[in-house]
Amino acid sequence: MSRKNKITLMVMVLIGIAIIGYSMKDIKLSVLIHDFFTIDPWWLLIAFLCICVYLLIEGVVTKVLVSNRVANFTFKDALRVPLVEQLFNGITPFSSGGQPGQLIVMLQTGIDGGRASSVLLMKFVVYQAMIVVNFFISLLIGFHYVATKLHFLALFVLFGFLIHFFVIVGLLMIMYWPTFTKKVTKVLFHPAKWFMKDEKFYTTREMLYDKIDNLFEESVRIGRQPMLLLKVVVLTFFQLLFYYLIPYFIMLALGYSNVNLVMVVSLHVMIVMIISLFPIPGGSGGAEFSFESLFHSYISSNSKLVLAMILWRLITYYFGMAAGAFALLLKPDKVDDSDEQA
Repeated sequence: MSRKNKITLMVMVLIGIAIIGYSMKDIKLSVLIHDFFTIDPWWLLIAFLCICVYLLIEGVVTKVLVSNRVANFTFKDALRVPLVEQLFNGITPFSSGGQPGQLIVMLQTGIDGGRASSVLLMKFVVYQAMIVVNFFISLLIGFHYVATKLHFLALFVLFGFLIHFFVIVGLLMIMYWPTFTKKVTKVLFHPAKWFMKDEKFYTTREMLYDKIDNLFEESVRIGRQPMLLLKVVVLTFFQLLFYYLIPYFIMLALGYSNVNLVMVVSLHVMIVMIISLFPIPGGSGGAEFSFESLFHSYISSNSKLVLAMILWRLITYYFGMAAGAFALLLKPDKVDDSDEQA
């Protein structure tokens, strides 16, 4: 990890501490400590296991996609990919560093850059598609609650849905209509010429064209293997399900056993969508505010609400970054060009 990334990581931890401190401003520390020691450790352990399973399944997805074309790609290296993704998602605005971070990890193993990019693009397409599907279902279930209780958050929810929807539409256009997509890219990217040198502009545009070609070629290849695609879709669905269940088990750990499972999961899906709109790494500030706003009706105690938010952020955000930092220290297992499969 570069010195700049280390500094960013420390800054994000300090911002998190400051936000937690601000959330506790009206709560006695003694009350918070008392609530902490009344937590059911088994339900909390299940919540923690959910994030572990979430990361393990993404590791399985990575291995499935890579092993289909490259032999001797170990599960250890496959698991490093989502862990490092968590780290760079957490320290970059709009989670923009996740994809490059994954690519670096795969290049370290000796996988060809074009092949690695294609695998990551296909994984991203499936992941985004499942997010949109899950979010659409959650809108049908929980949007009325959000719109009734919190009008302003409803706007964020809809805006987040539209962004992710257009992302997946754009990706599908690349996969099935690359020629037209290149024409659209040329038009939309043209204003960048006003701010970039000619050489940089044309180099960047060609890079975008290459990305479009890579995704199209990968989609054609995967399209010839429907069972592989179905396997990745099913794995990704369950991966996200485990992630969305985390707040439910945290609430059970705090003694709220009568909560509606479906509604809690739906609200968490919406929170994840809202977080993606905040430019601050990890959605810091927006994540905590959204969680407290949406779950206030379910967790009546202010101290338990803050405790639930802290536990949720530790599990879903800080644990991933810590695991990603550790994964960067692991030595990758190399694959040879001779091991590549057609």
